Amino acid sequence: MARPITAPILTFLLFFFLHTASPALLGEEDDRSVLLVFKAGVSGDPNGALAGWGSPDVCNWTGVACDTERHVVKLILSEQKLSGRVVPALGNLSHLRTLNLSGNHFTGSVPPELGNLSYLKFLDMSLNMLSGMIPPELGNLSRLKFLDVSLNMLAWMVPPELGNLSRLKFLDLSSNTLTGAVPPELGNLSRLSILDLSENVFSGAVPQELGKLSRLTQLSLSGNQLEGSIPVELSHIRRLVYLNLGDNNLSGHIPSAIFCNLSALHYIDMSSNFLGGKIPIRADCPLPELTSLVLRSNKLHGVIPRSLSNSTKLRWLLLQSNFLTGELPRDDMFSGMSNLEYLHLSFNHLANSRNNTGLEPFFASLTNCTALKELGVAGNDIAGTIPPVVGRLAPGLMQLHLQFNRLFGPIPANISNLTNLNTLNLSHNLLNGSIPQGISSMRQLEQLHLSNNLLSGDIPLSLGMIPWLGVVNFSQNRLTGAIPPSIVQCVTMENLDLSNNMLQGKIPAGLSRLSGLLNLNLAGNLLSGAIPVTIGEMVRLQLLNLSSNQLSGTIPPQLGSCIELKYLDVSCNGLTGTLPQSLEKVASLLRVNFSYNDFSGEVPSGGAFAGFRADAFLGNDRLCAGTASMTPGLPRCSGAKRNLLHNRRVVLLVVGTVASFTMAIIGLAVCRAVGQDRRHSPLLPCEPSTRGDYPRISQRELYEATAGFEHSRLIGAGQFGRVYEGTLRNGTRVAVKVLDPNTGGGEVSRSFKRECDVLRRTRHRNLLRVVTTCSQPDFHAIVLPLMTNGSLEKHLYPRDGGPGRGMDVAWLVGIAGDIAEGLTYLHHYAPVRVVHCDLKPSNVLLDDDMTAIVADFGIAQLVKDMGDNDNAGFADPCNSTAGLLQGSVGYIAPEYGLGGHPSTEGDVYSFGVMLLEMITGKRPTDVLFQEGLTLHGWVRRHHPHDVTAIIAQSLLAATDMMLSAVQANNVIVELMDLGIACTQHSPPARPTMVEVCRAITLLKDSSSS
Repeated sequence: MARPITAPILTFLLFFFLHTASPALLGEEDDRSVLLVFKAGVSGDPNGALAGWGSPDVCNWTGVACDTERHVVKLILSEQKLSGRVVPALGNLSHLRTLNLSGNHFTGSVPPELGNLSYLKFLDMSLNMLSGMIPPELGNLSRLKFLDVSLNMLAWMVPPELGNLSRLKFLDLSSNTLTGAVPPELGNLSRLSILDLSENVFSGAVPQELGKLSRLTQLSLSGNQLEGSIPVELSHIRRLVYLNLGDNNLSGHIPSAIFCNLSALHYIDMSSNFLGGKIPIRADCPLPELTSLVLRSNKLHGVIPRSLSNSTKLRWLLLQSNFLTGELPRDDMFSGMSNLEYLHLSFNHLANSRNNTGLEPFFASLTNCTALKELGVAGNDIAGTIPPVVGRLAPGLMQLHLQFNRLFGPIPANISNLTNLNTLNLSHNLLNGSIPQGISSMRQLEQLHLSNNLLSGDIPLSLGMIPWLGVVNFSQNRLTGAIPPSIVQCVTMENLDLSNNMLQGKIPAGLSRLSGLLNLNLAGNLLSGAIPVTIGEMVRLQLLNLSSNQLSGTIPPQLGSCIELKYLDVSCNGLTGTLPQSLEKVASLLRVNFSYNDFSGEVPSGGAFAGFRADAFLGNDRLCAGTASMTPGLPRCSGAKRNLLHNRRVVLLVVGTVASFTMAIIGLAVCRAVGQDRRHSPLLPCEPSTRGDYPRISQRELYEATAGFEHSRLIGAGQFGRVYEGTLRNGTRVAVKVLDPNTGGGEVSRSFKRECDVLRRTRHRNLLRVVTTCSQPDFHAIVLPLMTNGSLEKHLYPRDGGPGRGMDVAWLVGIAGDIAEGLTYLHHYAPVRVVHCDLKPSNVLLDDDMTAIVADFGIAQLVKDMGDNDNAGFADPCNSTAGLLQGSVGYIAPEYGLGGHPSTEGDVYSFGVMLLEMITGKRPTDVLFQEGLTLHGWVRRHHPHDVTAIIAQSLLAATDMMLSAVQANNVIVELMDLGIACTQHSPPARPTMVEVCRAITLLKDSSSS
């Protein structure tokens, strides 16, 4: 009988088997176990990539590759839509050389155990949803050549241990949320060819150690928060082909050595920084291989270097939004650039009224650029006409931007030769004549911007032949005729703005065919008839503005079907009936304006109507609110019908008698009114003062609104009158500006007429609007919205000695920007150009949102435009005060004191004084400024070496959560530079308000990014 095998013998046999079995078999089993653990960590496998994992031969599994000894050396599962976590067990694949899990949906962290893969050469975990930090243990991968963890959600700082990867050739950490400084240890990666750290949150300086990466061909640090100057050491990377430092906070000059030493560069992007100085391209340092030069949105100045013509391979030249000067490039600058595709020079100072070259030689120099796709020279203050040579530009041109210039004359007919244009922007110029009929041949057109010009005539019927037209903006012109019915053929239309023209006829019912329309603005025309009921079929409509027309009838209840509507304005028409209850169902409504119609009945109280204020219903005396809590300020509806019947009887009884004595009463009243005090004069109805643009209001109503012009209601006084706070019968709080009849020489009437004319002809969110006016021989009043936050002066200098509103840097920039935008509109884009003549803090009001509103146009000048027959009589409206200084002491431009005429340059000077005043906290009339010293001169004495000493302490003390102390100081200094430029003694040396507005916009954008 055989003896049983004892435990010691079993132990010996197992020991013998393990030590004599094939090492490959053992390794395969270990790797198999690891991969099964990895599979267990995968929670989603929609493509079934791991479905076959489990068969005996691991080397045949999807994504797995083995060496001759059956060790797993590659695991490639890219773009398989796998989800789950990357398990730490992968660190046990001891022979792994390639790990590629890119393009999946893995979450969790990068396992530190991957640092154990000593043979690993290729690691790609990009395009997942990995989070946490980059493990320092990855620095142990001494054989690693390729590391890509881009497009994840990795955070924290980059471990300096990555600098130990001496064999690394490719490092991509882009598109994460990595913070801290760029580790200077990365400069030790001597074999690195590509380094991409873009689209993170890196801060601090660009490490000069990166200049040691002599084999680097691509360097991208864009989209971070890097500060300081560009290190000149980068010029040592002689093999560099691609350099991208854009979208940071870099400052200083661009080192000329970078452009001079790196002759192999193909791509340079330093856009959206704060780089100054000149573009350092020289004739003795050509960049023959350069294909892209992107320097947009900086502070570069000087001329565009002519030596750029040596870079004949250029495809992208983006220099917009800088301070470049000189003439537009001409002659042979671009003649050799047959590959040029994108040329953007917009928003610089490349031409002005004193040294203008016009567009013809510039366009002529581009006729050899047959590959050109986009061309932009907007916002350069270019004067002259659009030359016919525009029709000879590249036939493949897709975008042409000429907006915000001073181009005049007609739109050339041969612009229609550019049949591949998808965007044409000629807005904000002085173009006249008609819209060319041939524009219909531009069948690829998607956006057509012609707003803010002097165009006249009919809208071409052929417009409907452009099938892909999505945006049409013809606003602020002098177009006449009817809205062409053919426009409904543009079925892809999303934005249609025909506002502020002289269009007549009815609103085409067929507009409902534009089912994708988002914004429809027909305001400020002469349209008549009813609002078409078919408008309710435009279910995607978000903005509908039909205000200031001659529409009649009711608001169709079908409008309630526009369930995405946010903004509705039908004010200043002749609409009647009740407000449709169906609008209560439009939950998206944010703002409505039904003012100055003849609506009646109860205002809807449900839905968004519960939050609308009474000023949305002004001038509709027969409207009422159901309860006092609904629409505060409107009268209650109870008893309304009874009162209406009573009023009708009274009217019928009295009308005959009144008709008999009307002329006698008016004559007697006028005679009695002359010479009497305003408070005790007969409270007569006011005559319309400006073509009947405003609803009528009686002197009695104003008397009641201000409690008899009580002194306690007085909120301001000026050269020509006083301003009272009042409340109209419908509950609307207003400011009533009553002009003083005792002002000599009829100046009160002229001041009243000037202010009415200015306010009637201008519409801008930063300019004060008029509610209505009232005019009698001895009584002139303008009713304005009440600005509850008062004037800017009251916030700068509180009377009670209190601090007012703490002016932080963001508010300073915002206020300056608001004022600049209002003045830019007045000077350059209003239908009638206006010089304010009296800009100062007390004439800047603040609305409920603390937005600055430019006010008080009592001595403003309307400037007659070239060829503007409608403005006849306004060529010199300030002639009534020709012998007086225009403006207020301290803010008056020096040339006014020498007899100079009011000018836009004078307004720029006043703006500059205000800007310096807000920064320093010093009035220009401060006792400090005596014996010839001005606020401008005082600031110049301390600039730039000692600016902190003159910045207002309240501004320095105010905290701004969005800006660091360094950033805030930089913003203040930038604004100080702008204030100094605006207050230069020589008017031609001052910037225009367009340039000022652009500079503040750039500053605002950079400080908020």
